[in-house]
Amino acid sequence: MLTDTHTHLYSGAFDEDRAEMIQRAIDKGVTRFFIPAIDSSYTERMYALEQEFSDNVHLMMGLHPTSVKENFEAELQHVEAQFRKRNFIAVGEIGVDLYWDTTTLDIQQEAFRRQIQLAKDHQLPIVIHCRDAFDEVFEVLEECKDDRLFGIFHCFTGTYDQALQAIRYNMKLGIGGVVTFKNGKIDTFLDTIDIKHIVLETDAPYLAPAPYRGKRNESAYVRLVCQKVADIYGLSEAEVARITTENSKEIFGI
Repeated sequence: MLTDTHTHLYSGAFDEDRAEMIQRAIDKGVTRFFIPAIDSSYTERMYALEQEFSDNVHLMMGLHPTSVKENFEAELQHVEAQFRKRNFIAVGEIGVDLYWDTTTLDIQQEAFRRQIQLAKDHQLPIVIHCRDAFDEVFEVLEECKDDRLFGIFHCFTGTYDQALQAIRYNMKLGIGGVVTFKNGKIDTFLDTIDIKHIVLETDAPYLAPAPYRGKRNESAYVRLVCQKVADIYGLSEAEVARITTENSKEIFGI
């Protein structure tokens, strides 16, 4: 059994073949799909996905940093309103992204802080998005660190030292397609990180692993990530699947 801890199955990229794509993943042994939020415009699509695939799909709720704009207060109110209506598995994906826009750093960090507090209030993990912003993410985590802070550092692409720092904040490292890239770099030190800190993900439809790099990613490809991680650690694929799924259960509680 494999777990995809981060996949946008509600994405428009899957509108033509969503059911078939999900079945392909299930046929490959990927039976648990954890679904991050982006902003209010996707909420109904997420709920529809959950209703159709209720045995396999588990929803997060949060405001993605690239959606932190002038209306971020209204978006955060939407997130909080969803939590008053129902339960979620995590607060995510949240964090800081300075690749697309550096001018919103202050409000991105403010939204990040407030959503970390929301997670603590609900005793839930956070799922972190970080792009070109390790220092800025760590700055907020340092402010918020306590025994209620835990979660996943999604799509981890940092250095060895940054990996250790993330782990110190009670984060698992989300390892996806980048680990299969020739210039991905994390494969050069990953085996020095105890595998108890690792979970697997795709970030579908983005960041497809080799040999599909540059094409649409899908959750079945988490098996390719598993194969690469197994090679790096010198373990069987079955053992990596077992360990990383147990790690995901530790975070998400199911």
